[in-house]
Amino acid sequence: MSSENFEFFANVWNWKAAIEVIKHLDIISEGKLRQMSYNATGVKIEIDEAHLLGEKIRDEVLPKLAPDKRIYADGTITNAPDDMTLFKDDDEQWKNYSVGYDWLKEFSDFCLRSKGFQVF
Repeated sequence: MSSENFEFFANVWNWKAAIEVIKHLDIISEGKLRQMSYNATGVKIEIDEAHLLGEKIRDEVLPKLAPDKRIYADGTITNAPDDMTLFKDDDEQWKNYSVGYDWLKEFSDFCLRSKGFQVF
């Protein structure tokens, strides 16, 4: 993602869970969310959306996640550290996607500093 020559990097393991967190905040349209879930679409998030996203992550999501916790794409919160196990069983693949407090805090800060951003 980038904004005014600033970049914020996300890997698929974090981004898939982050998209679900963003979806539940009900700020970004379904169309933009769909584009955000694919690589290289260049979808634009406007300044007001970015700032509201940063505020809601900071005020609503981060308080639920102490620095030692992470959230899965399904909204489940855990304090178990990510041991980098790759779950291949269909019933456990959801465990591959989570995002932690530190990553969400950095993303929130990025959103709040940005003048809007694009997802590449």
